[in-house]
Formats: sequence, C-alpha cells, structure tokens
Amino acid sequence: MTGLVVQRSAGPQAGAAPARLPSRPDTAPPTGFLRGFHPGWFGAVMGTAIVGVVAYLNPGSYASLTRTAHGVGLAFVLLAWAMGAAIAIPYLARFVRHPDAALADLRHPVVGPLYGTLPAAILVLATATATVGGSLLSTGAVTIVVAVLAAGGTLVTFVGSVVFTYVLFTGDSLSADAANGGWFIPPVANIIVPLPLLALLPHVSISSARLLLLGGYAGLGAGLMLFLLVAGALFTRLVHQPLPAAALAPSLWIGLGPIGVGSLAVLRLAAGGAHYWGPAAGAVLELSSITAAVLWGFGLWWLATAAALLVRYLRRSRVPYGVGLWAFTFPLGAYTAATLQLARSWGDHSLEFGAIALFVLLAGFWLAVSGSTLAALRHGRAWQR
Repeated sequence: MTGLVVQRSAGPQAGAAPARLPSRPDTAPPTGFLRGFHPGWFGAVMGTAIVGVVAYLNPGSYASLTRTAHGVGLAFVLLAWAMGAAIAIPYLARFVRHPDAALADLRHPVVGPLYGTLPAAILVLATATATVGGSLLSTGAVTIVVAVLAAGGTLVTFVGSVVFTYVLFTGDSLSADAANGGWFIPPVANIIVPLPLLALLPHVSISSARLLLLGGYAGLGAGLMLFLLVAGALFTRLVHQPLPAAALAPSLWIGLGPIGVGSLAVLRLAAGGAHYWGPAAGAVLELSSITAAVLWGFGLWWLATAAALLVRYLRRSRVPYGVGLWAFTFPLGAYTAATLQLARSWGDHSLEFGAIALFVLLAGFWLAVSGSTLAALRHGRAWQR
C-alpha cells in the first residue's frame, strides 16, 4: 500500500463536491529507509506463506504430484519464514529509533490498519508451520512453534483490532472516502485465529481443548462481525464516491481474505470440535458446511467484482508499484484454500478443479508481485512512499 493520506474534514458541507483521495499526501511522508519503513511489509509474508499452504494441500489430489506438492509447499513456507525474519528487524527497529513516525502511521486511516499484517503474518506462519512442519520437524517441535506463535499472534491481533477501531472512533472526523480495503486487515487477522488453535487440540487436555475451541469461535465471531461493519462502510463509499486512486486498487481484493479464511475456519472448527459435540456432531458438521458454502458464494461475487474493477483500472492507467500489491496474493490464496476445503467437504471434484484454476491464478499473481518487488528493491523504489 502506498502512503497516500486521506484528508480529514469536519464534515461535508452542503453543495460540496464529493471528497476524493488526494494525489499527494497532506503531510510529508517519512523519509529514509528506517524512518519510512512501511508497516504493510508483512503482507508479503502472508502472501508467500499461503502459496505454500495451498501447494502443500495438492489441489486436484493427484497422487503422482503429492511429493512435488509437499516439496513446493515446504519451500514457500520456509521462504515466508525467512522473509518474516528479515522484515522484523527494520520493523521493530523503527519503533525504537523513530517512534514518532511509527505512531504517526498508526493513526493514519490508510497506513494504520496495515499494522495488522504483523499479527496476521504470525498467525499465518503458525498455520503454515502446522500444515507443512511435519515434513521437517518432529511433532513436538511443531507443536511448540505453533503454540508460541498462536499465543503471541492472538494477543497482538486482539489488541491491534481494538486500537484500530479506537483510533477511528476517537480521531478527527474522516472524509466520506476514507474507507478503504486496508480496513479489512484487522478483521481477517481475527478470523485467522482459529486455524493455529485447532492444530493444538490433539496435544492438550480435554478442558484446554474446549477453551481453545471457544477461543477459535470467539476469534471467528469478532473478525466476521468487524468484517461486516467494514464491508458496509466500504460499500457505501464505493457507491457514493469516485473509485479510489489506482494505488489503492489492490486493496479492493483484501475483502476476499475474511471471506476465504472465514469459510475455511467454519469448516475446520466443525471438524476439529467434532469430538466435543457429542450426538450433535453430525448436525454441526452439516450446518457448518452450509455456512461455509454461503460465505464461499459471497466470495465468488467479490472475486468477480474485484477482477472487473481491476480491468477497469488497467484500461485507464497502470497500477503503480507499492507494498499494497501484495494484497493480490493472500486474499486470493485464502479463498483458494477455502474452495479446496469446501470441495473436499462436499465431495465435489468439479469444485476441486475450480481450486486448481484459482491456484494457477494465485501463482501468477505471486510471480508478478514478487517480480515487481525484486525490481523495486534493485532500484531502491521499494522504500519510497
């Protein structure tokens, strides 16, 4: 996401023209590598890890490709871990050396929500490790890593989502076009919470497992409700205001993230908690499959709409490079994983072919975005806002 600033206003005036995202920030963006380090960089970790997770799940379930799928999935997850470690160093150093710039970004209606990529990335890495870790580590080691990441990621996710809404509620009045796709990041982080928690269920006591299951549903509920609130604000903004600037075009894809992860979480919570439902287990599984399909259908509409808007942007101008380009990867990956899980839950092989098509699209987006990022790193543009 670029560092475009949405101007704040005391409120609309009668007869005033609709507010627009300004082409230039209303205050100078921070300069210098460390001072200007963008809080959205962990979106690259999320986008890379989800490619590994989907690849490891072997879309199509071809037995002859199982070893290759596992190898590719493991490689992408390891790459995501390396990227996360590299990004964490300047990310944390910025808070120590330039806390004023870091806090200014936190209060920013476009850049601020992107701080949510940190806890979201932690939770995605936890989920990815639970998925592929058995190929490299012992069960005990995987469990410890997932538990540490899940605990830290869940705590930071909850605190971050509260800070996100608190800043929106207590800051200066925002102009009508302030709502943007980046606001979906705190909701999606909450919705990811159940996934690593479920991986811990087989390794804890029954009472602890119930608590983890409750925490998973609580995270899903908090994220989905916040997603609906943000979706309403963004829908109203898109109906009544001009489309966002081209630099914000990728953010419109982020809505696929809460939908995809939500559908996936509903299915996995039902399956993971089946042991605790007793006689109601079958009904819970069926109801969860229906709920996941409903969410998936909403995602199909969102995907088609986001794709149509992207074509419109590309016909009028190019989408400039920015950290926000990574918004094309994780949301689509989450929806691909949900499609794959739904296909296997419903026993519908034709839907699995749809997951293959989505995975090919995801791989294409990842290659394009990573190529643009490497080119920007080589020319020094990656650190410019």
